[in-house]
Amino acid sequence: MPRVRRRRLPLVAAAAAALLTALLLAACRGGGATTPPGPPGPAGNTPPATAVPTAPAIAQPPATPAPIALEPAFGGRRFTRPVELGPYPGGLVFVADLDGLVLLLDRDGATRGTLLDLRGTVLRSGDEEGLLSVALDPDFGRNGFLYAYYSAGSPRRSVLARFPVSGDVADRARELVILEQLQPFANHNGGAIRFGPDGMLYLGFGDGGSQGDPQGNGQNPATMLGSIIRIDVRGASAARPYALPPDNPPLPQPGARAEVWAYGFRNPWRMAFDPATGALWVADVGQTAVEEIDIVRAGGNYGWNRLEGDDCYSPRSGCDPSGTVRPVASYRHSEGCSVSGGWVYRGAQVAAIRSAYLYSDYCSGRVWALPVDLHVGPVVVAESKQRVSGFGIDADGELYLLVFNAPALKLVSLR
Repeated sequence: MPRVRRRRLPLVAAAAAALLTALLLAACRGGGATTPPGPPGPAGNTPPATAVPTAPAIAQPPATPAPIALEPAFGGRRFTRPVELGPYPGGLVFVADLDGLVLLLDRDGATRGTLLDLRGTVLRSGDEEGLLSVALDPDFGRNGFLYAYYSAGSPRRSVLARFPVSGDVADRARELVILEQLQPFANHNGGAIRFGPDGMLYLGFGDGGSQGDPQGNGQNPATMLGSIIRIDVRGASAARPYALPPDNPPLPQPGARAEVWAYGFRNPWRMAFDPATGALWVADVGQTAVEEIDIVRAGGNYGWNRLEGDDCYSPRSGCDPSGTVRPVASYRHSEGCSVSGGWVYRGAQVAAIRSAYLYSDYCSGRVWALPVDLHVGPVVVAESKQRVSGFGIDADGELYLLVFNAPALKLVSLR
């Protein structure tokens, strides 16, 4: 497939823009390709859909990443289909499962409670459907709000909802539906909930599924499909579940949705904000050839389905890449099948990967580190040989690989 040159996104501009606004199955390659639900398509995670953790956020000059080790965490407890792991008050973590269960665990892996149980509510007829993401409100200590993004049926749709938490249990009877998006197919649902440093809620939607984006949603910001949206849920109520931030980018296309922050994504399974710079990093699952990593800026067009990575996709040759933003990293399917993002590591324990974006692949289990200043390309720092659905993060900013039917693996220094 011919490769085309696309405009490179300056890192400083990306960070400034972000600050300004600031399953396991296979990566959703519909029709023949492998797709994981945790990571869309044969194919993902970032801090557990919660606000950026309060880890050391000092931007040390990045060095070239070096090999690290992976060791079983939480007492070696096995998880079935984990999609999120993040910090919870009281020294606990929450772990969300694709089947709809969110548990509270201590550092030894003992269950300390059930935060949310959506089993029997979430739609699980497709490999990429279920409870896809959860996040704590940035002001959780005061308001106790938990957000969930899940699949529902009759009709098939994606739901973003808020639940009040009392006594470490979410009250399902007081669920507030923030928004719903009809889904034409069972795959490519995205998607991660993340709160930015600006307090806004960001959510990644896939292109609607099947293969090749048959409805053309990726290049159509008149729909939320194939985009990352940015909304204000502060003060949400049944009468007004969210507000539109006045500084969302105006898009030139007729009928463009005011919620759309950036578009041109196939299946942005996981995304994460760099706690030091506010830059938004997205791992977008590819179709048949290329997986990509993007730094997202307001109003950016990330190419799908005109492009897959830097390759022409529709048409297969002679495509026009003008007006699109080039990935900061990509890899071909000789190295994997479905990208599983990913966090920028700003923790204190593993100097070998500090100030780098960490990501993996659902099929190969390989772990890469990409320095945030892009002074070198991605470096392989570990080989998990597991089906990696994504990453988790704790209150100290330390990272974990989330693996289906296996223990979570903590990223640690070589001994």
